[in-house]
Amino acid sequence: MSEERVVVTVTDGVADVRLNRPDKRNALDHAMFDGIFAAADQVANDPSVRVVVLSGVGKAFCAGLDTSLLSQMAGEPTAEHRGVFRNLRVDAPRAVRVWTELSVPVIAAVHGVAMGGGIQLALGADFRIVAPDAQLGALEMRWGIIPDMGGTQLLPRIVGPDQAKLLMMTARTVSGEEALRIGLATQVADDPYAAAHDLARELAVRNPDGLVAIKRLVAIAQDLPFAEGMQQEYDLAGPVIGTPNQREAVVANLEGRAPRFG
Repeated sequence: MSEERVVVTVTDGVADVRLNRPDKRNALDHAMFDGIFAAADQVANDPSVRVVVLSGVGKAFCAGLDTSLLSQMAGEPTAEHRGVFRNLRVDAPRAVRVWTELSVPVIAAVHGVAMGGGIQLALGADFRIVAPDAQLGALEMRWGIIPDMGGTQLLPRIVGPDQAKLLMMTARTVSGEEALRIGLATQVADDPYAAAHDLARELAVRNPDGLVAIKRLVAIAQDLPFAEGMQQEYDLAGPVIGTPNQREAVVANLEGRAPRFG
C-alpha cells in the first residue's frame, strides 16, 4: 500500500478511494484533509468514473479528528493555535462537502469505528454500508464542541431530527445494527467493503446520466416545495431522454447484454 494518505484506484468505472493511515485508525489531520481533497478532485475530473467507494485501510473507517489537534483546544489559545483552528474550520467541512457535491454516487464502506469527523465523512456519501459490529458516533460534545463538518445538517436529513439531536447531544455511539434500525446505515454487511463494491458494480452499468440526475434531484428534494421539485424533475429528466447513453441502455436491455456507455 502506498504511503499516500488517500489512495485512489479506478477500475471499470468504480473509483476505490481509501483512507490510508491505518496506524492512527485513519484519523483526520491536515495531511489527510489534503489527501481527501486531491482524491475528490481526481475523481471529479475523471470522466470514466461512474461510482465511488470510500473506505478505510486497516481496522477502522475513520476515528475522527486527530487527537493532537483536539488536545490543542485544552490550553489558552495562542495566535498559532487560532490560525490552525481557522484552517481546520475550513478544511474539515470541505472534506465532507466534496463528496456531497460530487455528481456521481458515493458509497461509504464502514467498519471498525466512524467517530466524530469519521461519521460525518460517511454522512457525505449517498449510501453507507456498515459492519454489524461497527461503532458510529458523533462524539463532539465530549470535547465541548458541536459536529461542524456538516453533521448538524446531514444527520437530521438521514435519521430525522429527534434521532439526530439524540446522537449529537448525548455523544452516544451506536452499533452497525442499530445504525440500520434508525436509518443511519443503508445496509449492514459482514464485509462492507466487498458489499460496497458489489453495489458499485451494479450502479456502474446503469446510465451514468441518469445516476447524476437522480442524485441531484434527491438532494434538492430536501429543500424545495413539492411543486418546484417536480418542475426540477421535469427539467432534468428531459435531457436524459434520447441521449446516446439512454439509447444504449434500451438496446442493451433488449439484447440482454451489458451496456457500453460513452
